[in-house]
Amino acid sequence: MSLILPRRWRKPADPRPEFGSGSRPEFRPERRYPALVVLALAFIAILLCAACLADVLAPYDYRTQALRMRLAPPFFLGGTSAHWLGTDELGRDILSRLLYAIRFSILVALGGTAIGAAVGTLLGFLAAHFRGWVEEAIMMLADVQASLPFILIALALIAVFGGSFALFILIMGFYGWEVFARLTRGVVIAAGNQGYALAVTALGASPWHLYARHILPNILSVLIVQFTLNFPQVILLETSLSFLGLGIRPPLTSLGQMLGAGRAFLTTAWWIAIFPGTIIFLTTMSISIVGDWIRDRLDPALR
Repeated sequence: MSLILPRRWRKPADPRPEFGSGSRPEFRPERRYPALVVLALAFIAILLCAACLADVLAPYDYRTQALRMRLAPPFFLGGTSAHWLGTDELGRDILSRLLYAIRFSILVALGGTAIGAAVGTLLGFLAAHFRGWVEEAIMMLADVQASLPFILIALALIAVFGGSFALFILIMGFYGWEVFARLTRGVVIAAGNQGYALAVTALGASPWHLYARHILPNILSVLIVQFTLNFPQVILLETSLSFLGLGIRPPLTSLGQMLGAGRAFLTTAWWIAIFPGTIIFLTTMSISIVGDWIRDRLDPALR
């Protein structure tokens, strides 16, 4: 016969989840290893400094060719101190090209992500405000955008309008706007039913005053997190197009263009492709780590 103890005598339940219960907290490296976040922030700061100070830090003009010095190895592989990271197939200094490639790649990623975020956020507000056929039209455009591989859209636009630097940034702005539109529409509709929004509306504020002064500041943290998640994706997209020769055109340079040019010399001059490839990897990983850290800090549900 089992003894039933009074409630006040019972042993309190262990708040820790049991092994195999499926309720274990999600593992995030930035939670257990905050040093990763510090390293990621430091690397991003170094990248930004290199992009801003490329004119000062670059030992040579990134377009200068010296055929007598073509395929020179880096200094640590027996090369000369005149070219610390070696030269490419045309004798151009790898270090100088890397500094300017970081600048152009960051400009494309930052400009494209900002355009996509602005357009998507505006369309999300319009869909949440007007509802009806306006909402259906915007969501239908978002469905069409999400259903098509964006690289095909980019290839078609580049083939029709050309590949200038400003146009390439504008094309990158088409990427990811549907994510911002869906996200903004959802959070604006949810925020519109909150008590503060109903109170401001009852006081006679216009809808756009409510959106700009009250709802937008409250959802800004969500949009910032989404911005950090889209940024590395735009970098990889720019890299893919430049790798195929359809992105940033010479005489300009980018990380993807350097990576594409070095694929033919992987067995003889690997440094042409390895250095930009390493920077692409570290950049996307650092921004992803920082984006997850920002989401943990700004989202009260995850805290």
